[in-house]
Amino acid sequence: MHIDRLLVSKKELKTLGIPYSFQHIARLEKAGSFPKRIQLGQCRVAWSYKEVCAWIDERIARREPADLG
Repeated sequence: MHIDRLLVSKKELKTLGIPYSFQHIARLEKAGSFPKRIQLGQCRVAWSYKEVCAWIDERIARREPADLG
């Protein structure tokens, strides 16, 4: 049985193409512009994989169409 990935760690955000520092991600979260972290323990956080992927897809959809002409 295959289980979809549920969580992504701070380090794994970069592997998904999120180029921001942890401090900038915290600012985006506070502004409501990035998915909210999930507190797993006193010193451990993660993000919903599906929410982060949806955030990336939203940015791709908002970009200007390429000028092919």
